[in-house]
Formats: sequence, structure tokens, C-alpha cells
Amino acid sequence: MTRRVGPRLPGPLRRARIFAGYLGLLGVLGLVAALLVTGAPRLANEFADDGMRHDVRELPYQVRDLTFTASMRAVQGPDAAVAAGWLDRLREQLPGPLPGLVGQQWFAGRIGPKDLAVAGDAPSLRGSCRPELQLRGQAGIERELRVVQGRWPASGGGVEAALSREAAGILGLGVGTTVVLGDAGDDKGSVRVRIVGLYDPIDPTAPTWDAIRIAEVACPNPTEGTTHRAALLTDLAGVTTAAGVLGIGFEWRYRVDEERMTTADIPQVLTAVAATRRTPPGDRLARSTGLDSGLVLTTGLDGGLTRFDGQLRAVQALLAVVQAGILATLLGLVALAAGLAVQRRREEFTLLRARGATALEIGARTLRETVAVLPVAVLAGWLLGRLAPGRPAGAEPLGVALIAVGTTLAIPLLAALGQRRASFVGRRRDLVRHRPSVRRLTAELFVLLLAVLGVVLLQRRGLSQERVDPYLVSVPVLLAVAAALLALRLVPWPLRQVGRIAARARTVVPFVGLARAGRGAPVTVGPLAVLVVAIATGVFTSVVTSTVAQARDRVTDQEVGADARILGSYSDQATAERLDALSGVDAVSPVAVEVGQPLRSPTPDRLGGRDLGQTQVLVVDGPSLARVLAASGVDVTVPAGLAASGRIDGPVPALVSPEVAEAVGAGAVTEVQGRRYEFRVDQVASGFPGLAAEVRRFVVLPWQAMPVPEFQPIRPNQFLVAGDDFASAELIATVDAAQREYLAKVLGQPVEQVRPQTSVSITTWQQHRQALERSGVNRLLSFTFGTGVAGATALALLAVGFAVLAEAPGRGRMLSRLRTMGLSGRQGRGLLVYELVPLVGVGVLAGGLVGVALPRLLGPALGLSGFTGGLPARIHLDPLLMVGVLLLVAVALVVALGLENLINRRMRLGEVLRLGEEN
Repeated sequence: MTRRVGPRLPGPLRRARIFAGYLGLLGVLGLVAALLVTGAPRLANEFADDGMRHDVRELPYQVRDLTFTASMRAVQGPDAAVAAGWLDRLREQLPGPLPGLVGQQWFAGRIGPKDLAVAGDAPSLRGSCRPELQLRGQAGIERELRVVQGRWPASGGGVEAALSREAAGILGLGVGTTVVLGDAGDDKGSVRVRIVGLYDPIDPTAPTWDAIRIAEVACPNPTEGTTHRAALLTDLAGVTTAAGVLGIGFEWRYRVDEERMTTADIPQVLTAVAATRRTPPGDRLARSTGLDSGLVLTTGLDGGLTRFDGQLRAVQALLAVVQAGILATLLGLVALAAGLAVQRRREEFTLLRARGATALEIGARTLRETVAVLPVAVLAGWLLGRLAPGRPAGAEPLGVALIAVGTTLAIPLLAALGQRRASFVGRRRDLVRHRPSVRRLTAELFVLLLAVLGVVLLQRRGLSQERVDPYLVSVPVLLAVAAALLALRLVPWPLRQVGRIAARARTVVPFVGLARAGRGAPVTVGPLAVLVVAIATGVFTSVVTSTVAQARDRVTDQEVGADARILGSYSDQATAERLDALSGVDAVSPVAVEVGQPLRSPTPDRLGGRDLGQTQVLVVDGPSLARVLAASGVDVTVPAGLAASGRIDGPVPALVSPEVAEAVGAGAVTEVQGRRYEFRVDQVASGFPGLAAEVRRFVVLPWQAMPVPEFQPIRPNQFLVAGDDFASAELIATVDAAQREYLAKVLGQPVEQVRPQTSVSITTWQQHRQALERSGVNRLLSFTFGTGVAGATALALLAVGFAVLAEAPGRGRMLSRLRTMGLSGRQGRGLLVYELVPLVGVGVLAGGLVGVALPRLLGPALGLSGFTGGLPARIHLDPLLMVGVLLLVAVALVVALGLENLINRRMRLGEVLRLGEEN
């Protein structure tokens, strides 16, 4: 019976099948590298774009929108209908890319509420604190509302208007009410506006209603409480009629649709907005049609995008550093895998050289094998990376091409270089200690020089440039490689000394393992450099993560100052006692905060002399504040000068900011709620609980020590609360009732009729901390940290695995001989541990030191303060990092033992002695 033989594969494919393990390993590494180069930037762009859109959506409409305004006096000019026709023309004249980014646009002609007197028969239109009304004609707004009573205005002989049902109920105005609008100076006459309809917005949250919603505002006399600002909507004919008497202001408002915009558009948008500020579109058209002035652009979009762009550049620089570390580790693993494949085929290549093949022919032979497999693996990684959401990076095709070329040429290049000098005699290289050549020493010194020079340039230039500099982001990798080279020069000598000590022991395992490690197996430059780079990248990322987290904790401790901070209007000091009696409250401290208070040099009559600028003043009750801070666990101590009890008739001790200390010297006079108080500088600090992190000028005074008269007590407007299970709604209700009672007492009105100027709000420590995590770039920052830690951990384990594989044949031959002399399997595993502990220990130590030192070396170049909420970032090393490093060492050793056991099972004793025997 004849056996059927299939078609014979070509030679390169047959050899590729024989060495499928090594080529498969290289293919996996190439796939992962291509996936990293393709998928990571796409995900980063997706997170960055989402963060930018989130930040733009959170901007108020006055900041977010591009609003052009122009005014006209009470003379004949363009009516509102003509001005409304400019809406499309102005948008088309905007510089690119703004016209394509505009999603919505509105035109409005408005009169008031500034400098507009309001009168009428309704009770709310009489008295000294009247509502603020504006007459507004907005093109197309009738499509955004539903008339619920009366009809929509149709101004003819007079001006008609409609009012929202909500505003009508609050102001007491209804259909048929006449409102008289006149100039506050009484020099332009007045306009009678008749309300003919009430409406409800179809979508009250739509941006159409941003400038129209009823709002609570302060009365002209703050002691009278608050009133409301509302809009009377009329048609364009009505607002044009009223403009003939009162003048008018036109506004063309354009909203940039954040969904049409990406972070790549930010530079062009900033340039376009700046150009529009200098030369508004339609400026000549506005001046030629009777308007008093040209168009004026009002927007804060460029400021918001500039702040986001600064944070984004810092995160992208961090991501580039992490990606460079991971990519360098991957490429190092590719080189190790290629070297392993070449080492396994050394006898084959030596035989080919003996038969007359040149080094180039051997390289071409292996190239025909790799070119059939590895580009396909890289292509698969690229296709997988394309599945990630987000925009591709501009350098994606080049990066994928370089990976494909590098992985494909790795084995051919190493094979050709290894056979430049033919050697047909086997030898044990670990018995000879070679002195490094001048060429190698020069290369190592060059790497050290590049690393040091890179650190200097980073400290001067930083990383957050318009374009990421490949050299600068590679500085951490260069430092890690330099540390590996230094360790490689320093480690062998102590290992040999320890080996000599181990030689005196009765057991042979420590001596043999340390002897092999001291002779360079497996502590060689390849595995060690890869391991150090991986460890350095992971530790660096972990240190930066803990630094940012700890800085955010400090910001929250300062800005909240307790478990919760309650903000409101003025109330009496007894409110603190009412809060303290609530369930779940452990301690309460009242605080009086006054913004923009004057500073003057002290004089004998305490009235103050020379002006020293303005400051923010905090009046705190020192003893109760100390109890709140202790109960809340806030790591801040109240200075003795602020905590001391007892009234002081002279200047009171104060804690001031450095800027205030420089301005006032030994002391000064400031005001608190209309009364002057003199203070002396007792302590200087850059922050204090209850203050925003960005405040640079402040004075903190001790309430209990101030000479406060009984007829003019200081009223608190904030409360710091310590507790665990308190109900926020109950705290808000208590403070709201207290400030209403205080305002009713001051105004002499019933409690039900008063409305405090500031509504009560509460912020807990957890809420504030979570708000810092919701910044626009935070998802990208978290992605950067997660990628760095996870990638570095996995690649460090792979580096250890490659070290085991590289020495597996030699170790197998040694174990085979030692087992014939009685070495047990347990002792064989111990031998591997003694070999690997120097590699892993040196790699972890060198990489850990580099990772910890990098944030300190790079310093401001990282720009970490942009993610912390305002306080400078102090490098913080999390104690859990040490636990994680030790756990990584243990896992690495377990992985190594498992891999060694798998290799030994596949290689039997006799096969090892026959196939790998060397002279």
C-alpha cells in the first residue's frame, strides 16, 4: 500500500513551520505593538474629544457662544427685521473653520433691562424694588413656545408683548396688563407695552431661552432683598416701534456645535476667534446702516478652549512618555525574541557558513521566512487597532510601517551580523570574562550623555509643546537604559563575592545559581534593560497617579475644610447651635467670608491710612474650627494665635497669605461687614480651610478675639460641618430658615415674604473630590495611568520569561548533568530562583529608583499642577506601591518557575545531553 504524499511546501514556508514557535512569538509582539500604535492614540483622541465637548457644554452661554452686539440711539435706523436678515451673512463671513462649526444661531433686538425704568398699575411694578424687565424681539422664537392664554403679539399701532406663565405668576402680571417702559434718566419719553398672551416654552432647557429665563437678582438697595429679571417678548415690528423712543441693542448669537469639533480644531478655532475680535464681520455694513458703532464680539470660548488645550497638552505629554516606555519595552522584547530565534539556529547558520554561504545570504534566507509571517501579524494588529473608537493619529501609517519593517528584519539582521565572523568551534562563553571594548564603552557613555542632556532640556523646555518631541519623551527610556547599563557594570562583582561565601555552604544550589548569575547568565544587557524600562515606566506612572490623587485630596481639604461646607446668606451665630443639634452632626464652626475688603496701613485712631489694596477676609471661630478639623480628619492644624480664647482690645493676631504679608508688613486695618478691625501678622500661609485654592490674597481673623460690639455683631454666611450620617437636605433647610428669619428681622417683614439674596447650598468632601475627577481631561488621564501600570506589569513579566527562555538550553544541560549526580527537582527549581533573583532584584531596584526619580527630575516639565485643582503638586509615593512591587517580584518568580517546568517536561534528560552537547 502506497502512502499518499501531499504537495511539498516551498523551502521558506517549511522552515517557517519548523520554527513556528519563535516566529509566532515575534508575530504576537508585532501584533501588540501595532495595536498599541494604532489603538492607543485613537482611544486617547476619543477621550480628549469627549472631554473637550464636556467642558464646552458646561460653559454658560455668555462664555460659550459667539455674540455680536451693536446699538442704535432713538433715531431712525435699520429696523429689527432688516438686522435679522444679516444673521446668515455674518456667519458666512466668519473666518474658517467657524462657519462650519456653528450649529445654532439666533437674532434678537432688545431694549433694557439696563437703564430702563419700569412702571405700571400692578402691585409688583410699584415700590422701590421693582422687577427688571427687558423688551425683546427674537426672530423665530414663536416656533419654540406654546401660547397658553391670549395670543401671540401682533404689534401695529402699539407695542404688544407676551410673558411666560412662570414669570406672570411670580410678578403678578397677566393678559391685559400694561407695562410702561421708560429711560431711567427721563429724557427719552416712555413706551406703553400691553401684555396680550402668556406662553410656556416647548423645551425650557433649550439654548433659545438662555437670555430669557426669569432670574432672581438683588434689589438696588441690598437691604431690601431680591427681585426678578424677566423678558417681555414681542414681534420684530413691536421692538422696532419701541426703538424709536428708547433706542435698541441688536445681538447676533452663534453657538459652536461641540459635536462638530475635535481637539485637533482648537488651534484653528482660537486663531479664528482672535481674528474675529480684531475685525468683526459685517462691521462696515453695521456702520453704514445707522448703528452707533460697529459690531463687538463677546465670547469666552477662546479662554475656555485655551485652558483645556493647556491641560490636554500636559496629558498628551504624559501619555507620550508612557507610550514611549511601553513601546521601547515591546521593541526590546522583539529584539530578545529575534536573538533567541537566532541563538537556537546558530548551528544551522554555522553549517551554512561552512558550506560557503555569506552572511548576507544567511540574512536573505531568514528574510524569506519572516516576510511570509510577520507583516501579516502586524497587519492584523493594525486592523484590530482600527476597531478602537476615535480619530487616528497623523503618524499612524508610519508607525505601523516601521513596526512591520522592524519585526520582519529583526531575525535577518541579527543572523547576518552574528555570522560576519565564521566560528566553527563551540565554547562555554560563561567561563571567560570579557572586558568591554572601547566601542561598547563609547556607546554606553553616549547613552548616559543623551539621558543627562535630555533631563536638562526637559527642565528648561518642558513637555507640553505644540508638538511632542520624540527625543524629549524618550528621555525616561534613556534614563532607564542608562540605569541598566550602570547596574550591569556594578552587579557582577558583588554577586561573585556572595557566590564565594555560598561556596562554603554545604548545599550546592546557591553556589551554582549565584555563580551562573555572576558570569552573566541571565543578567545580560538585553533582558535587564527591557526589565528596567518596564519597571521604570510602571513605577513612574504609579508615582504620578498617587501625586495627582494626593494633591486633589489636599485641594479638597482646603476648599471644603470639613466633611461638608454650607454656603448661604447672612444669619446669626446661633445657627451653628441649631446645626450642631441635628442628627449625624459632630461639630459645627461658623465662618464669615467677605470678598474684596480694603487693606490700609494702621493709624493711631485705627481708621487706616495708606491704601494697601484689597483682600478676602475670613473670620473664624478658632476653638470650634479646631474641633471640626479634628472630627473631619482634615490634616490641618489651627495656629495657636487663631485658636486662643479671650477677647483682645488691640490688634488681633491674623494668618495672612504671602502676598498680603509682603504688602502690610507687621499689620494693617481691614473691614468686616462695614466695621474696621486692626490686625497684626501672626502667621503666614499659602492656604486655609474654606478658601479656594487659587486665592492669593487673604486674611484670617479669630472671631473669639475680635472686639466686636454687641450692636454690630458679625454675621456668618458659611458653616463647616463635621459628621458622617447627616442629612444634607436637613442642613440646608435649617440654614435657609435661619437666614430668612434674620432677613425678616432686618426688613421688618413676615418671614414668608422675604427672599434671601443667596440661596443655601451644601458641598460635601466626597462631592468636591468627585468634581475634581470629572474634569475634561480626566478620562484621558485615567487612561494614561491605567495603560502605564497594566502595560508595564505585563511586559515586565514577559521580560523575565524571555530571560528564562534564553538560558533554557544551557540550564537544561547543566540540570541533566547535576541530576545524574543526585540533584532533586526541588533543588533544580531553587537553582533557577538563585539565577533569577539577581536579574529581577536588580531590574526592580534600578527601575524603581528611576521611576521614583523621574517625577522629581522632570519637575515642572510634567505640568501636574494643571490636574490638581490649583495647588502645586508635591511628589507623593504611595506605600502600596512597595507592596505592589514585591508582589510583582513574587509573580515573576512564579511565572519563571512555571515556564521552566514546562520547558523541562518537553526536554528529556538524554535528548538534552545528545542534542545540545558542547565541547
